[in-house]
Amino acid sequence: MLMGTLPIASASSLSFSKERPSFLSNSLECSSVCCIRSCYNHHPTRRLALFQLGTAIPQSQLFGAKAAKLLRSEENSTEGITSGNRATAFKEQDAFNWVKNDKRRMLHVVYRVGDLEKTIKFYTECLGMKLLRKRDIPEERYSNAFLGYGPEDSHFVVELTYDYGVDKYDIGNGFGHFGIAVEDVAKTVDLVKAKGGKVIREPGPIKGGNTIIACVEDPDGYKFELLERGPTPEPLCQVMLRVGDLDRSINFYKKAFGMELLREKDNPEYKYTVAMMGYGPEDKTAVLELTYNYGVTEYDKGNGYAQIAIGTDDVYKTAEAIKLCGGKITREPGPLPGINTKITAFLDPDGWKSVFVDNIDFLKELE
Repeated sequence: MLMGTLPIASASSLSFSKERPSFLSNSLECSSVCCIRSCYNHHPTRRLALFQLGTAIPQSQLFGAKAAKLLRSEENSTEGITSGNRATAFKEQDAFNWVKNDKRRMLHVVYRVGDLEKTIKFYTECLGMKLLRKRDIPEERYSNAFLGYGPEDSHFVVELTYDYGVDKYDIGNGFGHFGIAVEDVAKTVDLVKAKGGKVIREPGPIKGGNTIIACVEDPDGYKFELLERGPTPEPLCQVMLRVGDLDRSINFYKKAFGMELLREKDNPEYKYTVAMMGYGPEDKTAVLELTYNYGVTEYDKGNGYAQIAIGTDDVYKTAEAIKLCGGKITREPGPLPGINTKITAFLDPDGWKSVFVDNIDFLKELE
């Protein structure tokens, strides 16, 4: 989905429990805590209602007692349900069943860059992506570029947004990295170096495992983790976000998104736990990597990373399921002015924004 100029997100403080960890790790050694940069002001446009970036919202505002209980429970028990709320319970179960059977996949991830042409050059020459399409919206003072490893109707891609006159963004410390599967990590790193790119983790096995990884930064400071794998239909394979309560997030993405928990791994030595969520196997589809750092409950999301877009057969039913899970709707379901693509937007328990897009309308958009 396209994004226009957005106001900056307010910084949220990093909160720790009494057992404060000595550092913030990430799941695969790639991301460090980003420095908070100075903010600037934007003029919101008529697209603000659709693409306003969610800041870190206090959990008490996002979730009531009923929603919290729903998210934390893995069982859909009806014991103790009175006749007065039995209809609601069945409605919830129907919604969750529909979500599991909905045709969903991750379409694209949206974020802002300070120099569109420079970023396109880095992604195509260093990371092997293809420029799929590009468009300029001068009346709204922004441009978009879509890049990836295959056509948008079958691949997960990145959507870059350049807002006129803005050359720097605060990435914050909540966003972690994007993952790219490559057949030869060392060769890719050599190419990045030859092109003047920044390597922040040299090739080598991941701590506690055998997978060969490396980490690089794009011109705006977004981190890319290179994972050595065999041929895959989906090289752009991960989006890593940090969350404050992993169990709560897993249950939310299961129920509201219909994702599967593909694997979960605790790393007590480094004080973090990761959960891989998605709609298919990690080696064949893009997945969402949720990372919990021991004792950290909130993160600064900055104003660079924006959202993930996911396809659905019905944005109206999707919005109802999200509400039942306690998600905060930021854009009620319905068609976008001008292009009539139906969408709905919301925030997850940690304030990360996602947009669901009607599958048929999305394909029409590509035409």
